[in-house]
Amino acid sequence: MSGLIGRLREQFLSMSVRAKHTPASTPETTLCTTCAALDFKKLLQEGLPEDKMRPLGTLQDITKKSGRCTFCRLVVDLIRRRWRLDNFPNTDVQGVHCSISARGCGTLDPGLSKKDAHRLYIHASPRPFDISASLIAAKAVLYLDIQLLEEDSRKVARPKDLHGRRIPDNVDVRLIKRWMNLCEQVHGETCGTMWWKSGIKDLPAFVRMIDVMQMAVVHAPRNCRFLALSYVWGGPGEYYWTSTANAVSRNRPAGLKVSKLPATIVDAIELARQIGERYLWVDALCILQDSQEDKAMQISIMDRVYGRATLVIIAASGASVRNRLPGMRAGSRIHNQHIECVQGLHLSIPLPSPLEVVNDTVWNTRGWTFQEVILSTRRLYFTKHQVYFECEQGVQCEDVVVETQTTKRSSHPMCHSRAHNFPLVPYSNAEMNVRGYEDVIEQYTPRNLTVDSDVLAAAMALTNVMTTILEPSGSNPQEAFRYGMWIRNLDLSLLWQPRFDAMHTRRIGLNGERSSWPSWAWSGWKGAVNYGIESQMLDGTDSAPHPLPAESFVTAWNLVDHDGSVVRLHVDRIPPSWNVDSSVNPDGTSPFKYSAPESRASDLVLDFLAPRGTLIFRTQCARFQVLKMGDMLDRATAHTVFHILPINQVTPHYAGRIILPINTPSKTILELIVLSRCDGLRGLCDSTMWGEHYYGCMLHVMAVQETHDDIRVSERVGVGLVVEAAWMKCEAEERVVLLA
Repeated sequence: MSGLIGRLREQFLSMSVRAKHTPASTPETTLCTTCAALDFKKLLQEGLPEDKMRPLGTLQDITKKSGRCTFCRLVVDLIRRRWRLDNFPNTDVQGVHCSISARGCGTLDPGLSKKDAHRLYIHASPRPFDISASLIAAKAVLYLDIQLLEEDSRKVARPKDLHGRRIPDNVDVRLIKRWMNLCEQVHGETCGTMWWKSGIKDLPAFVRMIDVMQMAVVHAPRNCRFLALSYVWGGPGEYYWTSTANAVSRNRPAGLKVSKLPATIVDAIELARQIGERYLWVDALCILQDSQEDKAMQISIMDRVYGRATLVIIAASGASVRNRLPGMRAGSRIHNQHIECVQGLHLSIPLPSPLEVVNDTVWNTRGWTFQEVILSTRRLYFTKHQVYFECEQGVQCEDVVVETQTTKRSSHPMCHSRAHNFPLVPYSNAEMNVRGYEDVIEQYTPRNLTVDSDVLAAAMALTNVMTTILEPSGSNPQEAFRYGMWIRNLDLSLLWQPRFDAMHTRRIGLNGERSSWPSWAWSGWKGAVNYGIESQMLDGTDSAPHPLPAESFVTAWNLVDHDGSVVRLHVDRIPPSWNVDSSVNPDGTSPFKYSAPESRASDLVLDFLAPRGTLIFRTQCARFQVLKMGDMLDRATAHTVFHILPINQVTPHYAGRIILPINTPSKTILELIVLSRCDGLRGLCDSTMWGEHYYGCMLHVMAVQETHDDIRVSERVGVGLVVEAAWMKCEAEERVVLLA
């Protein structure tokens, strides 16, 4: 560890116990000459604009003075924490210069805008690039702020609102109840109802709940209020699960024995009691874990469970169900609040935002927890730092006073720092609904599952909700979303790409066969995906969401269903559209040359049984070779961009691009099939050979190969683009594709 960062850490460790427990009655402490020249009371009353900020010196000098100057000590620890310097032992920060400003951080009452609470801001520059990149990846705030505690707000003629608050050893349940009451009374139906199923008021009769007063697992009473728990299982738990063997005994009063339950569940039960709620839903106890029939029924209504829960308790800090909820028991959480007394004012480093904290947890990497948090209306996160409350209207936490009756109009540092947004919002605009689907898939696919085959079950609540808000009334979720793919917009759904930094391997079914999961669906692969626009093939970086294609080229999509029958899929056909371009079509006629082959009844006549999940459709196919783009190799990790060019061309003229695994050899010959038309992007092909760019000049293509099991069936290799002019000149043939 480099000298300065090592001293920063040593300085912090030497003063941490003293600083974290600074009492309200702390006597006047010493300041260095630079800090003593600052009037902190005036700064927190009147502010200090950035164009007049005061220099504090270099980080190296401030570190040397931190042993005797309380404010220097606070600044040193602030930079160490926010920049995560312990993770960068070899980064040189000796030349970092620091200055101070002060400004308002918002208000809870718009009528008192002139009485904004102020925070101190430390400006440290230059911030090393590797540290900046790390903070952005961690979703951390990039500014450095220091807050005044509420106990001293009157000294600067301000109310307690938006000032810091001391965090006690144990969670103050009264504060949690206050957050809940404010949300229920002020926000009302906005946060209290699952708007995507507003017509359904109750849970099915087969749903069970823990009665925390009688300590029994009972059937949910009609229209009952209840809490739900979201947590990490962390391995098998037959010793505490509810099963067909113990379900009857647990249904009796006192039948659920606390001594057999792991710490997370015990603490959640105790929290429900202290809040004053009688019923708690926990999957391991409310679903018969050895009954596939019961599991299937319960999993099918998870959207209603988490959507109807009055509050979802999230055990975000634990790596398993055996971990405590921090703050629910004495000694279960470590103080992490740094407070110093400066000129009679108690100043503290604000704890990280819920977005940053939750992003760094095991809980946030698990597949099952995604739908649990996305579909909930109120969330209570237990983290190693503090407890956060989150609803659709805002965020509250232990270390900042943000409780108010006017939350809807308030502005404060926490209001834009929620850990999770609510992406499933219905729009009248089709493109926005498409982006909502893409956003959900991009957030879900990086997550991990202990059992691979749970990939669709762990997202069933999401597809239920998406069917309700995106499909016509009465639609069947199992038909609207097959293998997680939005069938009505299949032309778009097929255009998913592997994230450049994500390894992709085929998903294995319970029977050990890959054929259980089709290659054309994102669910058939383990690894993060995105729906980035074509610009990612220009610069090799993940990009903005993909719009709908410019034209459909498959006239009929068919699928081999679970029972082996072939069913017609209901896919919206995208009609062609074009722009009038004087250099291409001055007469206003279509510049397009490629036309989609028409499907035939004979396309579905097979002399063998194709694998379940196989798509059957008619299109054109042709062979091209690919060439790895050398200028992107420095950034590539798992996947990269390849040029597409015709076979046996004397002088290579690039006809398009495709994203493939980085270990794909250059000059590999691949079979490409046409999917749809792309609006086009300049720079993806050699225009000197293939002509000037025009709207719709590119075709979406998929590279396919024969499956190991049957050469008559193909599987996905990658998705890319080929310029229309090159396709029209290649030796393409029309055929029926069986895509497993």
